[in-house]
Amino acid sequence: EFDRDPAVKAVLLRGEGKGFSAGGSFDLVEKLATDFEARSRTMREARDLVYNVIDCAKPTVSAIHGPAVGAGLVAGVLADVSVVTANAKIIDGHTRLGVAAGDHAAVCWPLLCGMAKAKYYLMTCRPLNGAEAERIGLVSLCVDEDADLLPTAREIARELANGAPTAIRWTKQSLNLWYRQLAGAIFDSSLALEFYGFGGPEVHEGLASHRERRKPD
Repeated sequence: EFDRDPAVKAVLLRGEGKGFSAGGSFDLVEKLATDFEARSRTMREARDLVYNVIDCAKPTVSAIHGPAVGAGLVAGVLADVSVVTANAKIIDGHTRLGVAAGDHAAVCWPLLCGMAKAKYYLMTCRPLNGAEAERIGLVSLCVDEDADLLPTAREIARELANGAPTAIRWTKQSLNLWYRQLAGAIFDSSLALEFYGFGGPEVHEGLASHRERRKPD
């Protein structure tokens, strides 16, 4: 919608409330583990989310605060400029749930923060705050105070909106070829492995451990 609207010059993406994104609900995860049609539909939606963010011609800025998990984290990290608060809590929780980290991580984390950090955070599901995310290169910019997040993100979005539109959009298009050509096949494979995992036994224990607030066995 934003891509087709000629009045839109830039996009600011944020979460409303206590956090940027809470991730998928446990009810959805349970459905993915038991319903083939739901799993197939959600897999297509996950693929479209990643490629639509990458392919959107308009420059995008994300403003990330609080928890940032799941599909929301996808859009936040893939934005052209990502701004976080120092105490934001970024978690890719896939392996803790019992499925591969497939819905965006393989396409961008190694490019943004290097393979060593990508493997560490994606395989262990350890959280990282906004300050650490900026330090390792996962996000563009970190602000110390929560009150500075939206003003900073809006200032960047306005700067991009007021810049030379074709020059900025073609720069984005060129740089995103790193995602499309270098990592496109990697992403498609990781997504397939993630959703194949939703049909396996590990996700049932992962879901149960979350609901029962205990460590998975």
